[in-house]
Amino acid sequence: MRRLALSLLLLLLLLSGCGGQVSPDEAQESIQVIAMDTAMLVTTYGEQSVPAAYACEDTIRDLEKQLSRTDPDSAVSQLNAAGELELGELGEELIPILRAAETYRRETDGAFDITVAPVMSAWGFAAGSFRVPSQAELDGLLELVDGSAVGVEGRTVTLGPGQAIDLGGIAKGYAADKIVKVLREHEVPRANINLGGNVLAYGDRPDGTPWRVGIQDPARVGEQNAFAGVLALTDSFAVTSGGYQRYFEQDGKTYHHIIDPATGYPADSGLTSVTVAAGLGEGDSGTMCDAYSTALFIMGEKKALDFWRTWEGTPFELVLVTEDGRVVVTEGLADRFTPDETSGYALEVASR
Repeated sequence: MRRLALSLLLLLLLLSGCGGQVSPDEAQESIQVIAMDTAMLVTTYGEQSVPAAYACEDTIRDLEKQLSRTDPDSAVSQLNAAGELELGELGEELIPILRAAETYRRETDGAFDITVAPVMSAWGFAAGSFRVPSQAELDGLLELVDGSAVGVEGRTVTLGPGQAIDLGGIAKGYAADKIVKVLREHEVPRANINLGGNVLAYGDRPDGTPWRVGIQDPARVGEQNAFAGVLALTDSFAVTSGGYQRYFEQDGKTYHHIIDPATGYPADSGLTSVTVAAGLGEGDSGTMCDAYSTALFIMGEKKALDFWRTWEGTPFELVLVTEDGRVVVTEGLADRFTPDETSGYALEVASR
């Protein structure tokens, strides 16, 4: 659901000499994948770089067939249409991602909720036919927003009456976690993966330095290489959510696509983007970063930082860009974040 918000820098591998020998560790394959409503870039290194890259693409496309709300034949679309679905091979990934979504809903007190789908449809973000719904319409639809009503029993998934789900705020992070497994299976030494705002910096660069991941400046979206700052990351996920990524204007007012499940309106939190970064770990760090980037954007600066300070689960760090011209970086990223001095933001470091 998010467009490209993070940019991997320095994707050129310099080769010396025409026809010179390239060591296995320097070999690379780079492919573009159009999936999940966004453009993705998969770059892998090592002797298995080619099969690894295409195995990553296969993983992405398989998940899209299962989890995409815009594919009428996907498991999610079938569930939304019928309200109940007995899962076959098509829906193998639906149960674990639904369980993860419910966990993140509880942890964020409902700021992340996949059952906000009917509200998003009312705004036109599902079909691209934008409109501002009436308050009466939103009030009715908000009664359907309750992720706890999504049931999983055995291989049967059920929704509450009138409900629908949208996994756009978690599916690409889930895909990134799956891609880590693919890279490990192929013994890839390094890779950089951009799933449309979800970046996986796997290993380090060929010269041994961290990958440089640029965070888009929300105020300069139309400018090339306009960043709020750059993160230096190794074996990490970084996911950005921002109101600048998909929006429309009506009667002189801008409406973005990150809907607050509590109000039914685009979140008005004082933030223009949120980046969540975490190490690879062994579990679902990519999925977590994806869900939290949305939820913390909705929460706003104070609640987001309070959440970070009191969180006792998988460690994560934040970069918050505010409407009033600041970039707030949590202390765990302070030495890995280089601000873009041309952006004009004031840099602040948040501590615990």
